[in-house]
Amino acid sequence: MSPEGKAGKTRKTGGKAAGMGHNSSDDGYLDGQLLIAMPVMSDPRFERSVIYMCAHSSEGAMGIIVNRPAGSIDFPGLLVQLDIIQKPDQIKLPENAEMMKVMKGGPVDTGRGFVLHSSDFYIQDATLNIDDGISLTATVDILKAIAKGAGPEHAILALGYAGWGPGQLENEIQHNGWLHCDADPDLIFGADVDEKYDRALRKIGIEAGMLSNDAGHA
Repeated sequence: MSPEGKAGKTRKTGGKAAGMGHNSSDDGYLDGQLLIAMPVMSDPRFERSVIYMCAHSSEGAMGIIVNRPAGSIDFPGLLVQLDIIQKPDQIKLPENAEMMKVMKGGPVDTGRGFVLHSSDFYIQDATLNIDDGISLTATVDILKAIAKGAGPEHAILALGYAGWGPGQLENEIQHNGWLHCDADPDLIFGADVDEKYDRALRKIGIEAGMLSNDAGHA
């Protein structure tokens, strides 16, 4: 798989991105759905990944991996790095900010933060409403709002995103690289990150072991 930066087209302002606001049940596009890597996924960047699809059209696709923690980076520490708060102020952060997950959102644009969040928060000309009460904002203003306790009720911060060029994701699905299912807030924002992959498979009636083959991936 060779993720492309084509999904830059999705960085539109307010409402649905132009040309990207499709309902998967109508035309086969998967924005607003969860993409689930097949257990035999050979690309280590996407192994056992669950991806919330933010945009999908004939122009390409863009999504955020929601089950791969960013490791040693935590949200309060990131706020300090970005000079949004001072180090002593970490202990004064609201609970939502203290507990906020930082994810590896994908291999494209990894130096940039993308906040996937509930739609109770909106910044004019910055927030993209996706589907079913889920929105995406990629400006520092939402981080400042979260640090003040004025942000969305549910949110995760992703570093980078997954992107596909025209027809690329469709081709990978045809070659059994991915499954998909309806999204729900718990699978996107839930704290049980390690369980999300198996839970997403079970949501469509599949146990991971049922899909194993001689490629040696469980």
